[in-house]
Amino acid sequence: MPGQDSSVGAPKRQVRYRRRLRSRIILSYLLLGFGLTLALAFTTNWARGRVENQLVEDLMNRNLDESWARFVQSGGREPEVPVQQLKAFYYTPDKFDELRMHRPEWYALGDGIHNVTAVEEDGSKSYYKLGVRKTPQAWFFLAYDMSQSARGEKQFNNALIGVVIVFTGLSLLVGWWAASRVMSPVSDLAQRLRRSGTSSDPDALSPHFPQDEVGELAKALDDYAARLTEVVQRDREFNADVSHELRTPLAVIRGAVELMMARPDVDERTLTRLQRIHRAQQQCTDLIGALLLLSRNERAQGACDVARVAQQQLESHRAQLGGKPVDLRLEGEAGVNLDVPDSALAVALGNLIGNAVKYTPSGEVVVRVHRDAVEVIDSGPGLSAEDAANLFTRGYRGSHAGQSQGGGIGLSIVRRLCVLYGWEVQVRPGVDRGVVATLRFSPAGSIG
Repeated sequence: MPGQDSSVGAPKRQVRYRRRLRSRIILSYLLLGFGLTLALAFTTNWARGRVENQLVEDLMNRNLDESWARFVQSGGREPEVPVQQLKAFYYTPDKFDELRMHRPEWYALGDGIHNVTAVEEDGSKSYYKLGVRKTPQAWFFLAYDMSQSARGEKQFNNALIGVVIVFTGLSLLVGWWAASRVMSPVSDLAQRLRRSGTSSDPDALSPHFPQDEVGELAKALDDYAARLTEVVQRDREFNADVSHELRTPLAVIRGAVELMMARPDVDERTLTRLQRIHRAQQQCTDLIGALLLLSRNERAQGACDVARVAQQQLESHRAQLGGKPVDLRLEGEAGVNLDVPDSALAVALGNLIGNAVKYTPSGEVVVRVHRDAVEVIDSGPGLSAEDAANLFTRGYRGSHAGQSQGGGIGLSIVRRLCVLYGWEVQVRPGVDRGVVATLRFSPAGSIG
């Protein structure tokens, strides 16, 4: 579908920001210290305020009880109120109007202990607790000045904030130290593992660590490295054996075919078949060479003429059209050379051309050579969104595959060759119809 494309090239570095284990340990200590200190400060402040209020209220209630008892004993006369750090006020019924006029907020209060905020003449605020006891004979008021206590509470809170900050800082230092001690063997293990990864025969890790959790991890890594080395060695030996054993019969086939083609009495029909066998032998040889490079993960060098390889692939697929009305042609620049073996480019380009020929029932397939890329343009049915998303997945066969042969690994091999040589392959829908496959080369791989 238009607008959908699929591209694979040199692996792009993906940066993911993750919090390191060391940072997580430090952050855990920091949050733990901050949380515990804050909880302790809050609890201490709450307990202090509760105890202080309870003591003040008990004191004021005792003085109110004592004032009432003295009032009764004095026969209604103004008693002597024994108070400490308190201001006592006593109003008989004949003074209620005076109380309402001068202290209306007191007049409206009921029995009990109340928190009162007053504004002084200089504009400052004072805080006090007011104990109220109202009887038919008299109203008693006891005022306890809380301004000094409020200032002390503010200083106490500031001190608690300082304690929280100091202990949070200490938690950070302890967390930093603990994280360094905990992560030191893990970091050492990572460095040794990184150094051993550059060798085909890695050194054992476990002898360098004690018998603890990190030592067990080192043992597990040694075991895994041994098994992985064995698997890789078997894979390399298998690839080398297969390459050697297959190249010998292919060389025999090639020699025999060339001898038969050189005979003057070969008729045209037989010659066509011999040429087809010769091309198939060359394709097998190229494929074996490319697969061997992929298995070894090594970039072999060469002097590859892009236009010549493209022409060879077109000729090979032209012989396999089987009467299908598809025109194959080569366009573009000549003299474009790459520092790669012919087999690598032949396999990559051959798969792209082969797919274009396979999925084009009629029309044309054009191979256009540019200075830094090769385009394969067909007039087939196009590219669906699902095909674009899974085109280079190993084993995937496109929606237009139908009953055609193939295991869906051709473009997967192309992708791996692009990763190996730093190329980029992109498949996108054509302007009107069909598909445009672009094989773009890295500047370092071009030699002319």
